[in-house]
Amino acid sequence: MARYDFREPRLFVEAPLVPGARVALEAPQQHYLEHVLRQKPGDRVLAFNGRDGEWRTVLAEAGKRTLALVAEACTRPQPAPGDLLYLFAPLKRARLDYMVQKAVEMGASGLAPVTTRHTQAERVNGARMRANAIEAAEQCGILTLPDIYEPAPLAAAVGALEADRRLIFCDEDAPVADPLAALAAVRDAVRDSARNEAGPGAGVPLAVPLAVLIGPEGGFSEDERAMLIARPGVIRLALGPRILRADTAAVAALAVVQAVLGDWR
Repeated sequence: MARYDFREPRLFVEAPLVPGARVALEAPQQHYLEHVLRQKPGDRVLAFNGRDGEWRTVLAEAGKRTLALVAEACTRPQPAPGDLLYLFAPLKRARLDYMVQKAVEMGASGLAPVTTRHTQAERVNGARMRANAIEAAEQCGILTLPDIYEPAPLAAAVGALEADRRLIFCDEDAPVADPLAALAAVRDAVRDSARNEAGPGAGVPLAVPLAVLIGPEGGFSEDERAMLIARPGVIRLALGPRILRADTAAVAALAVVQAVLGDWR
């Protein structure tokens, strides 16, 4: 189990974190610390910026009615970034908020909205997505924020993926009934290929650039499905015997992917 300190408040900051750094607080952050958590000068706060790891800081007065964080020491180094891109058809506001938060908790390194034939919500508020990502990271001890991409048509987003990135296409019409078995077959094939290239006795850590695609509530159109199936390196799978809502499917898909191919191993 990861050794996170959940007893002290955690804040995301933009400023660099080094010993002695003085980080000005934004008004909402100061209100949260002062009036919600009842923090006072001298209290400790954990801070991270997605680049310099997690730091123990002390709340200090910075002027009349203003507070700042003073960095003392690094408590956790910045981990290596993951490589799990999550592509999704946008949802309506509250469900999109939930999905973004859960995708961050599940380890997505990039959030890419894609428009499809049956997409229900065409507009995506990137600033709101980032705010939800920050909130999830603050609450769950995560140190790296995902990249948040501008919305793009499905074909353009898939076409922009690197050739070696495996695309896990979650499709309710997929013939594969066991997603764990389908992903395990990919894992074993990748390992066998790596062993053949590295030679006998060489270590073969599994490092596969991944993308997970969840479609809209109305599903994919037949031309979209054909385009996705034709892409080299696509892994088409179903998520069990029931039809899941898109935000539920996000959690289910990212869980099985992380368990078999990702950082849960």
